Amino acid sequence: MARFQENDLPKAKLDSNSLQKAIRIFKYGKGHKWKFFLGLIFLLLTSATALAFPKLMGMLVDCVTNKDLSRANEIAVGLMVILTLQAIFSFFRISLFVNFTENSLSNIRFALYENLVKLPMGFYSQKRVGELNSRISADISQLQDTFTTTIAEFLRQFILIVGGFVILGNISPKLTLMMLAIVPIVAVAAVIFGRFIRKYGKKTQDKVAESQVIVEETLQGISNVKAFANEWYEIQRYKNKIKEIVKIAIKGGQYRGYFASFIILCLFGCVVAVVWYGITLTIKGEVEGVGDLISFVLYTTFIGASFGGIAEMYAQIQKAVGATERVFELLEETPEEINTNSKVHAIEKIKGNVTFKNVAFHYPSRKEVQVLKDVNFSAEFGQKIAIVGPSGAGKSTISSLLLRFYDITSGEILVDGKNIHDYDLENLRGNMSIVPQDVILFGGTIRENIAYGKPDASDEEIMVAAKQANAFNFIEGFPEKFETLVGERGVKLSGGQRQRIAIARALLKNPSILILDEATSSLDSESEKLVQEALEVLMEGRTSIIIAHRLSTIRNADKILVLDNGKISEEGTHQELINLENGIYKNLSNLQFSNS
Repeated sequence: MARFQENDLPKAKLDSNSLQKAIRIFKYGKGHKWKFFLGLIFLLLTSATALAFPKLMGMLVDCVTNKDLSRANEIAVGLMVILTLQAIFSFFRISLFVNFTENSLSNIRFALYENLVKLPMGFYSQKRVGELNSRISADISQLQDTFTTTIAEFLRQFILIVGGFVILGNISPKLTLMMLAIVPIVAVAAVIFGRFIRKYGKKTQDKVAESQVIVEETLQGISNVKAFANEWYEIQRYKNKIKEIVKIAIKGGQYRGYFASFIILCLFGCVVAVVWYGITLTIKGEVEGVGDLISFVLYTTFIGASFGGIAEMYAQIQKAVGATERVFELLEETPEEINTNSKVHAIEKIKGNVTFKNVAFHYPSRKEVQVLKDVNFSAEFGQKIAIVGPSGAGKSTISSLLLRFYDITSGEILVDGKNIHDYDLENLRGNMSIVPQDVILFGGTIRENIAYGKPDASDEEIMVAAKQANAFNFIEGFPEKFETLVGERGVKLSGGQRQRIAIARALLKNPSILILDEATSSLDSESEKLVQEALEVLMEGRTSIIIAHRLSTIRNADKILVLDNGKISEEGTHQELINLENGIYKNLSNLQFSNS
């Protein structure tokens, strides 16, 4: 999967519109804005002390010509005071900018995460989550670097350039004009050269990334590599990629060598030219003394360095403005109406009668494909309604619509005779539980994963749910029992064990409506038996919608709906449907049971 790096971030054009958008970030610094503006004051003070340094150094050198030791001592003390003040001002400048930035970004991160969690499923159906996560990380990181360092440095360099030119003009207009004719051109050339070298560095990084992909693919599929005796092929593939890396890296090294030679020749050549011309003007009496010449050379060095850095900082600010726009695009996405202020919501219990009336639906990203067409059925409280049909018939879509992950195109869905749009989402989903085919367990303990169905559950409630879900015995078999870690850094659970934890989670929630989305389709016979027993306990006393692949698990359902090409083509009990000549259900049944 593609990962975005800061170098990959697109730049935004800096204009009044884009800057106005970027300034919106300050509203997230509420209570901390004063730190940013106080940091700007310290920034001005830091720049002022920096501009005073070359002048004082020039005055110190003049003391040699004048043989004035007491004056030299005074200036030396002044220089130490200036350096001390600059160190203090720099400390407060950096501390204040970092404090403002981190507090603002923490508010942005929270607001962004809160909005992402509340966005509808339609948003995620059109976005790749991994890419979205990478983009957010890169954008936030870019903002962090920019507001902590880049903006302050950009302003400081700008002040040094402007202030430096003003002081240079006062020392010698002629020398200033000469410097203006040489230094900016060399500095800009150095920036362009530097960008060219960075492009080569980027090419090398890309090739290294490609080689890492080869390693990752080979090691992940090592069993296939060995089964096909293709070790030689993978080694050759990696060797060819390494050769490409070496070729590009050597070329990049040559350009870095050219660049170093250019810097040495041009920059030092500029210093020699300025010093030579300055000495000429000093001899002619147009520059007052050697001290002014030394000050001029130092100011020229400051300005040249600032010219070299400010172009790159401008590019970083462009990236930060682009990053801000992308972050606000996500913040401005319309979320679902969900209250996230309280930890546990008071759920108004519903009975669990479900009715689909003339329901039609297509996914927002595929409007031309009608997934459901005029679907009608009802499920009374306590009934077990099974939905079967070929792959792609729209079975899982029904559960998504019932949970209001998506809104229907036409028709209506009623729960206890009330349109689901008239329920608030917390109450609607709070009365439902889903046990999917692929159970997601969050990083944490088994106890925490079961309690996900009821965060305020007691230890006794969690243990009872685990026993009812046939999960208690295998959990007790672990050394740390309910405190056993699961997920990437914990124990690896089997499919059956994961399903039973999901069932315990659903039992703890005690829903009025239960949705089983092919909950046993990927299990072996022994695991299926244990899970099926747990599901029977779970389905008691509630309305159950069972999306099934294995027909053996739904023989006792009160009603079976056969979905085909988005429509309910057959409806009845197992026995009724098995008696339909040339029926879809009968054909599916014959295929499965003849194979078994």
